[in-house]
Amino acid sequence: MPSPAPLSVRQPPAADRVYMHVKQAVLDRRYEGGTLLTEGELAQAVGVSRTPVREALLKLEMEGLLKLYPKKGALVLAVSAQEIADVVETRLLVEEFAVRRAVPAPAVLVARLEELLEEQKRRAAAGDLAEVAVTDRCFHAEIVKHAGNQILARLYDQLRDRQLRMGVAVMQSQPDRIAKNIAEHAEILERIKAGDAEGAAHCVRQHLSWVKVLVRGDDR
Repeated sequence: MPSPAPLSVRQPPAADRVYMHVKQAVLDRRYEGGTLLTEGELAQAVGVSRTPVREALLKLEMEGLLKLYPKKGALVLAVSAQEIADVVETRLLVEEFAVRRAVPAPAVLVARLEELLEEQKRRAAAGDLAEVAVTDRCFHAEIVKHAGNQILARLYDQLRDRQLRMGVAVMQSQPDRIAKNIAEHAEILERIKAGDAEGAAHCVRQHLSWVKVLVRGDDR
């Protein structure tokens, strides 16, 4: 008997493809703040008509990544110092609480953090800033998840896009921070493994607070 024909892989709807293309490029900073995107260019890049492009851009504007200008296009919004400060403040509130709740840490959390730390080192060695930012965020998100508060975890998930975009921006402007981030993650992990909740919280605060210094234009 003849073998059955392979099932065709169904593509996501056109608007979803445009949305994912633009959003990932903004988060990776391939489309940097201040870039003007036109419907025609995006339609050509993704291989769709202009109608799904408009739908995708409206959604991205609602998420605060773009500003639409009729008959001109969509402007990629730059990350402001105020936005960075707001995100850091929120992260401090969530992550200090979460790391205290996560200690003493179950073996599954320790193993996952060790895995993410090694992954971040590999991505850094390869110079893949976008993936370094992803593994950086996953490291912190894993601790929040193990705090056992689902509402807090959902709140933290809402920061995801801003964290990734800021992470890539900081690494591009301050490349020495990559090694410092990895070292600080290792220190947080050691405190967690030692069962030192207050020490881990202190390390988290120090780790996040340097962003405020960069916002002022300094470095430590």
